[in-house]
Amino acid sequence: MVIFPDIKPVEIEIGGKKRPVDIDDPKLPDWVDDNALSSGGFPYQKKIGKDEYDDTLERLQIELVKVQYWLQATGRRVIAVYEGRDAAGKGGTIFVTRAYLNPRSARVVALAKPTESEQGQWYYQRYVAQFPTAGEFVLFDRSWYNRAGVEPVMGFCTPEQYETFLEETPHFERMVLNDRIFFFKFWLDIGREMQIKRFHDRRHDPLKTWKLSPMDVAALNKWDDYTEKRDRMLNKTHTERAPWTVIRANDKRRARLNAIRHILHRIDYEGKDRGAIGEIDDKILGSGPKFLK
Repeated sequence: MVIFPDIKPVEIEIGGKKRPVDIDDPKLPDWVDDNALSSGGFPYQKKIGKDEYDDTLERLQIELVKVQYWLQATGRRVIAVYEGRDAAGKGGTIFVTRAYLNPRSARVVALAKPTESEQGQWYYQRYVAQFPTAGEFVLFDRSWYNRAGVEPVMGFCTPEQYETFLEETPHFERMVLNDRIFFFKFWLDIGREMQIKRFHDRRHDPLKTWKLSPMDVAALNKWDDYTEKRDRMLNKTHTERAPWTVIRANDKRRARLNAIRHILHRIDYEGKDRGAIGEIDDKILGSGPKFLK
């Protein structure tokens, strides 16, 4: 199924040599497949097994249901922001986190590009309108952090707007925390070969083609630009009270399990089963920009 006939080959550097990769070609080069899992410094040689994943995920989802009951009983609120490059696995992580929660009080927010009216508002305004009320759990599939990544890379904001965002966001998030909202910021990090492999899968799988957007295609040759913006964002907006939780996400299953574990560890809800939650894998999940060094 051809959707974007003008996708140009991507050049990536392996061992000091640049090699072209054509996303349109049904056959992905072996060297991309061979390097995908290990790309970006991923620490494991194999993905976690499906049976182990399914069993662990079910235990964690049971704990999430307990969290939701506790939120409704106490009126506390949760915001979880999921950021990362295209194809990093944000949507899948959000899906399994939200899967068994009551949709009346657990919402996924994935905003489209701002309308003309929204463009004239205070930048954070349309996101604040989606914040949780008492007892709610809100998961942002991308967020106000668009202004720290896609907008400056793609030229959708001015340099002044970008700099203002980086300066003001820690103050904005301090207000969120001062209102006693549980606030999580996740950055899902993948290697370049893994991103290309996932784009290729989307390109040639009829069930996934909807996931490949023109924005994804435009970003294919902007890897370094996104890396520079990622690093600056993490350095400027990682604070003691609103830290970035960084997850190595080449293995989607490990990423999902550890993201959920992090939330469960941070909230002291009624009936918490620490044995069911398990321990964070510190090779997969860490705090702030230093974790990517």
